[in-house]
Amino acid sequence: MKVLGIDPGLQTTGFGVVDFTGGQLSYVASGTISTTHLPRADIPARIGVLFDGIGEVAQRYQADCAALEIVFVNVNPQATLLLGQARGACLAALVHQQLSVAEYTALQMKKAIAGHGKAAKAQVQEMVKRLLNLPGLPGSDAADALGLAITHAHAARSMALMQDAGMGRAKSSGMLRGGRGG
Repeated sequence: MKVLGIDPGLQTTGFGVVDFTGGQLSYVASGTISTTHLPRADIPARIGVLFDGIGEVAQRYQADCAALEIVFVNVNPQATLLLGQARGACLAALVHQQLSVAEYTALQMKKAIAGHGKAAKAQVQEMVKRLLNLPGLPGSDAADALGLAITHAHAARSMALMQDAGMGRAKSSGMLRGGRGG
């Protein structure tokens, strides 16, 4: 299963692709999609770049599913709105590529990758490097995206194992059905 993780941002969106086969994780690709070359006020053009970029990444790496970070509400409502628009462009691109999309909060991802929800970016980068046996640290946006992909790979596998063990249709946690649980 190839999982595409997306860390949305209006200026820089991180992406990361991992392969999860037989319980083993392997790195496929990661990087960022940038809109900084466009005027800050040209939101439609920036949204278009994100939509096209996510679609290109999903096709190039032939992702089977995706994991997208849930936007948190921050102190600045305008910043939250802009981030929500970037996230919406990413979500629309993933759905347009006919990928199933799981949603995770940053806290859920950090807890799954680093062991606690308050992990610093550097801790997430180091753990992603170790989990994927990378030769160096990925950039912070790419590391978050890879972290989301890893989180989903493990969560999806756990749910499948529970169903295979005869536990019936396990109740989906907030993160698998797209809720906003912490």
